[in-house]
This record gives sequence, structure tokens and C-alpha cells, in this order.
Amino acid sequence: MAALLEVKGLKAFYGQTQSLYDVGFEIETGGITTLLGANGAGKTTTLRAICNMVRTEGLVRFDGKDLGGMPTEEIVRLRIAHVPEGRGTFTTLTVDENLRIAAYTRKDKQAVRDELERVFTYFPRLKERVQQQAGTLSGGEQQMTAIGRALMARPRLLLLDEPSLGLAPVVVAAIFENLARINRDGVAILLVEQNVPRALRLAQRTYVLENGTIALEGPSARLSADERIKRAYFGR
Repeated sequence: MAALLEVKGLKAFYGQTQSLYDVGFEIETGGITTLLGANGAGKTTTLRAICNMVRTEGLVRFDGKDLGGMPTEEIVRLRIAHVPEGRGTFTTLTVDENLRIAAYTRKDKQAVRDELERVFTYFPRLKERVQQQAGTLSGGEQQMTAIGRALMARPRLLLLDEPSLGLAPVVVAAIFENLARINRDGVAILLVEQNVPRALRLAQRTYVLENGTIALEGPSARLSADERIKRAYFGR
């Protein structure tokens, strides 16, 4: 299957400090890829670099289009949606307002309503909370709101940064089940996740970052059995 996203020789910088060194990977159309690594390895920076939120060098190509130098808002219009670590929920707005803000430029109101209903099929709890202020939601409901807001942009590629962070296991299980559903409905996913067992089960392909470089890569099923992965993430 053709690559939807191609990353080659990617470097990223915060001021004069370099964070990524010649990172390269691909995401297939309709596929799920996960980035693993310790804190500070460069996982979040990789997501930000794809969206041109940091200074970069190298090639990032989406559906054949070079994203180099492209403003972040134009990248979003190409239907790449980013759910950052910490959710980024607008706490003073309602759930409805949080969701609709991602579609504010769209003129077709019926299409926006249809997108809302689609989000509610994944996260029916949000429909129950639709007029509730987002800051009063539980952590899991806020994460559902953040993912739902990204889906309102009708993404072809969804970038997710630590969606399980700080959530109870039962909530994490529900969110990962919905990510699998979202993917089956045609959305490719690039997942940064500290819950390594779940990430490996969800993704078809895995890349491991160490100190801003790709240290290990391959099919998730194979890496699950790799002794280096077992020692680093499973304590055995």
C-alpha cells in the first residue's frame, strides 16, 4: 500500500538546540504506526515537526505534497489533525463549542451536524455532556472531546500524543477500542504512547526513538517479541 506520510532525514530544533537527527519513517494509507521511546526521546517533537510547529530540516511529504515551509494551518487543511499531550481542551467552552470550533470555517451546516453525530457514535458520553462546560468533565471525557474535535476536521491522518496519559485502565481500554474503530473507518493514525503493550497491539508498525534518532523499527508483532523491547518496556 502507498505511503500516506513520508518522513526522511528529519531534523528538528528548539532555538539552537537540536532534538531530532535524521529521523525517517512512513505511514501507510489507512495504517496505524506507533512511536515509542523514553521521555525526552523526541516523540512529541516528531509530531510537532510534521505540523511545522518547530524549526525543521529534511523531507516531510503527505500524499505526495511536500510540507516543508508550509504554515501549520495549511497543513491542517490537508486533513492532518493533531491531538496534543494534555488534550488542549478549551475548559471554559461547552463540549459542543469545543467540537464545533474545529469546523468553524465550514459553510455546510448540515455536514457539520453530520460530523457531530459521527463523533457521538464513537463517544456517546459526549452527547450526554454536550452542553456541559469542558472544564468540569472527567479526564477521560476531556480526552474524548479532544479526539472528537480532531475528527471534526475530517482527518486522513490523526496524530495522537499520549492519549492514555493519566486515565484509568477502563477508560484507556475504551479509548483504544475507539481508535481501532476510527482507523477501520479510514483514518490513518500516528500514535505516541507510553502504554507500550496497548500501542503494540493497536499498531501495525512500530518505531523506537532514542535521543532523537530511530533506534529500532519493524512490524509491531515482531518487535513485541524483541528482547530489547521486553527489557526496556516489560521489565523482563
